[in-house]
Amino acid sequence: MNSRTLASLALGAVLALGVTGCAAITPQATTLMYSPSDGVNVPDTDGAAVKVLNAVVIADEQGADGNLVAALVNASDSSARLNVDWGGQSLTITVPANDTLSLGTGDVEPVLLEGIDTPAGATIPMYFQSGDGEGVLVQVPVLDGCLDHFADLVPGGERTDCSHLEHESARGGGH
Repeated sequence: MNSRTLASLALGAVLALGVTGCAAITPQATTLMYSPSDGVNVPDTDGAAVKVLNAVVIADEQGADGNLVAALVNASDSSARLNVDWGGQSLTITVPANDTLSLGTGDVEPVLLEGIDTPAGATIPMYFQSGDGEGVLVQVPVLDGCLDHFADLVPGGERTDCSHLEHESARGGGH
């Protein structure tokens, strides 16, 4: 082989190694835990009897009050209590054995959190504890009723004014 061919092969090998080698040191996104939804999942702790999934607070337009919406899963053979603390207030929810409570959907009403004073788009620190598990402090997102699937969950049942989210061409403005 001549030197030009060898140089081309060497350059090709170096480029192939450089391009494919990046994947060897890059973290795989599919191995990271995250909440692919509007709410957050509360991390499991040893001894926790209730799992809290997709927790979100749906606030009224002023951000004064909000409804806690979440799925509460109790996989044990006995009923379990979930203690929730926020802003100096607290509540206890009992979850039946081998059951899931979906707060805010179907037959289970959302839990009203009064005086949250947190606008949509912010988060509210909430402490969740159940069973013998250590409690967990989680930043729960606060949303409003602008998304259709949350409109019925706004405290007081009043529809949120979402006109600020519309493009001006949808309101008759624009060019």
